Amino acid sequence: MQTTILGNTGLTVTRSAFGALPIQRLSKQDAAALLRRAYEAGILLFDTARAYTDSEEKIALGLGDMRKRIVIATKTGSSTPEEFWVHLDTSLRTLHTEYIDIYQFHNPEEVPLADSPLYRSMLEARAQGKIRHIGITCHPLANARAAMESGLYATIQYPLSALSDPAEIDFAEECGKRGVGVIAMKALCGGLLTSAAPSMAFLRNLRHVVPIWGFQRDSELDEVLELERDPPAPDEAMRARIEKDRAELAGNFCRGCGYCMPCAAKIQINMCARMPLLLRRAVYQSFLTPLWRQEMERIEACAGCGLCASRCPYKLDVPRLLRAAWADYQAFSKEYG
Repeated sequence: MQTTILGNTGLTVTRSAFGALPIQRLSKQDAAALLRRAYEAGILLFDTARAYTDSEEKIALGLGDMRKRIVIATKTGSSTPEEFWVHLDTSLRTLHTEYIDIYQFHNPEEVPLADSPLYRSMLEARAQGKIRHIGITCHPLANARAAMESGLYATIQYPLSALSDPAEIDFAEECGKRGVGVIAMKALCGGLLTSAAPSMAFLRNLRHVVPIWGFQRDSELDEVLELERDPPAPDEAMRARIEKDRAELAGNFCRGCGYCMPCAAKIQINMCARMPLLLRRAVYQSFLTPLWRQEMERIEACAGCGLCASRCPYKLDVPRLLRAAWADYQAFSKEYG
């Protein structure tokens, strides 16, 4: 597999990395087997987070004996130094490691700067040898640019895909000039892009950008490994597909990140809010089931409290999206169900 140096970190990583959020939904043994298979195929960078329930534990189970041969990135959603140290020590213990290669602030509302107690905690942890490089993940572009311009972060994780706009690509290119490593999340727009090829071809042109693919199934890993064996190059057909996807996903849409949850009404917001797109971009029969109708019906219990919208990193009007999704689901079910 092709490798690159991640910014100025000196870390050698593969051009495709393993996003470990989806393995929360697997058994420990199945997750360990998938992680091991990815490593044996050549993948070197594994990205997780303290917030991803037992994901760190599963990485330790599957790759613990390969610790010195892989790069581990994890995240803290801490808001105080005290919480920071609890998160860090828990991650170290759960991952069965003495150090974390890239420790990232997990999508903070404001970017911690040099005078921040949280950033000073990062510096202290690095001085103690518990972390090696300081990173951050950002969903808003303004935060990602602020992190880049601060000069304080070795890596920035940001949503990039074949649908990224010129401002986002300009950000990624500027990071390259400054020696900041870019880890691209949401390369499939939260599952709304049904093929990895366009995004891989698009992001391959940015040598310092490393996409993390969220793997849950062998078939998903197989797709990326096959593309790695023969990396796709943009051609007219692919450009036409990208433009079609761009038109269909234009405007504000839910990326499925899940920061809006939990919901007091038990609505699966990260699935329900994007149901109109899933019905048209996936195998719709999978969603026209009694179980999914029951999940969508929960939207009727939405009190419009706005807590989900206040948490959304994309500033979406989530209650409005949910109401529109439920109306669309009922109409679609009547026509195709």
